[in-house]
Amino acid sequence: MYVLIAGAGLVGINLAQKLVELGHTVAVIDIDPNACRYAREQVGAMAFEGSAVSTEVLLEAGIRKADSVAAVLRSDALNLAMVTLAKHYGVSHIISRMRHRDFEAPLRLAGAHHIISTIDLAVSTMVNAIEYPEVESMMHFEQGQIEVLKLAIPERCNVVGRSVAEIAQDARFPSGSLIIGYQPHPHTDLVIPNGSTVLESGSTILIVTKPGTLHQVIDFIEGCP
Repeated sequence: MYVLIAGAGLVGINLAQKLVELGHTVAVIDIDPNACRYAREQVGAMAFEGSAVSTEVLLEAGIRKADSVAAVLRSDALNLAMVTLAKHYGVSHIISRMRHRDFEAPLRLAGAHHIISTIDLAVSTMVNAIEYPEVESMMHFEQGQIEVLKLAIPERCNVVGRSVAEIAQDARFPSGSLIIGYQPHPHTDLVIPNGSTVLESGSTILIVTKPGTLHQVIDFIEGCP
């Protein structure tokens, strides 16, 4: 996949590095020559010096062949312009960072398929870390309508020694929640469980649920049998 990243700041560079590691062809655009040099020499991405909202620079960077564009420039106004240009050149998948909520509707109208609010994401992550310290990690989907949490199984709790099917059929397990991942031990791979998978203490599970049932899920998993 050819991915074009507008902006080689902290977010842009880290995004480029991850994508390169995954085997994608990545190009970044930035007005800072030092950032471009770093992207080439340290990240292994192509880099084009200049304004990401310049049509000349975009064409040189190959926007017409880009499978995906990520707008992570220094201001929402510049990201809005970048999204508009990416839409104009027919890019099929456009992602934009957003700092202020006032830009959400304009970004969507301009053609952004995914809008990432960096402030909302950081605040949400910190709130979850405070409210749910037992949760190792949490991901949000569909504008926060769905949560996926990673949770360690204590030694003595409701789910130890029980199968996934038994847990799903327990009336106390919140409806609409589902165990979708299981890691028996820290050094083993995460697997997709089936109904007969039995949970062990010291293992880790991935659960998909709705935000309103997070407390119920955690209380059920960690509760005494």
